Amino acid sequence: MKCKKILALFLAALLLAAAFAGCSAQTSGDYYNEKSEAVPDDGIYDSSSGSSSAVTDRKLIRKISLSAETEDMDPLLSGIDAKVTELGGYIESREVYTGSNYVSYSQSRYASLTIRIPAERLDEFVSHVGNVSNVTSTSESSEDVTLSYVATEGRMKALQTEEERLLALIGEADNLTELLQLEERLTEVRTELERVTSQLKLYDNLVDYGTVRLTISEVTQYTPTEEPGFWERISTGFATSMKNLGSILKELIIFFVCAIPYLVPLGVIAGVVLLIIKLVTRKKKSPKQPPFPTQNGSNP
Repeated sequence: MKCKKILALFLAALLLAAAFAGCSAQTSGDYYNEKSEAVPDDGIYDSSSGSSSAVTDRKLIRKISLSAETEDMDPLLSGIDAKVTELGGYIESREVYTGSNYVSYSQSRYASLTIRIPAERLDEFVSHVGNVSNVTSTSESSEDVTLSYVATEGRMKALQTEEERLLALIGEADNLTELLQLEERLTEVRTELERVTSQLKLYDNLVDYGTVRLTISEVTQYTPTEEPGFWERISTGFATSMKNLGSILKELIIFFVCAIPYLVPLGVIAGVVLLIIKLVTRKKKSPKQPPFPTQNGSNP
């Protein structure tokens, strides 16, 4: 009889331990669920929403640098402006420098432009520049920002979800302390959401519009894009020397014409000085007059 009581007490203890473990597991599960709802996942990868499919859509930022020459700057710039508008792009910056013939006889003006062109029409613009000018150098680079874009997009969606849940909780808040805590978190979420949204818009702009950095030199003779032959080098060098000589003579003529207001008074002063020097020299070289004779015809 005594053994039966001990066995019954032992079974009761086991039942109480099992019940306590079940309650503890349920409480832990509820706590985890509440936390998982309050703090959503960053959304970098979500198999249910199909975010991984975005990785196959590559996000590339294309940048192209062009150096070109032209014999007439103004018509070329006007044509580039028209082409950029036609392709749906825009000019982000433009700088035009005026050179000096005293420094270089082959270049008078220089332009630097940063142009944004829709990515799908970027090659068309590059071909246009090659058709209307002498392109001396070309370089291109691409930056793959697919992973960063997907992560940023997932983060934005997670913040939007948290914002909606916080708004719902604020509407159900029972006391002032809880309301203030929820509003503080909502402010943090909205600040972060604004930053992430701006970053995503920046990615979209850089991906949708390629960047072209174009430099243009105004020259009197194009730089050959291929290595010239022996006789071609001789003829080109002779022609260049003649052009440079003509430019030098032209600059000398301009210099003398501009210096006339200074040369005329200097010439008058120089003429007066030379005249004075000539008179003084002639006076020194003139012979002395002999003395007058006496009455007997002899010299004193």
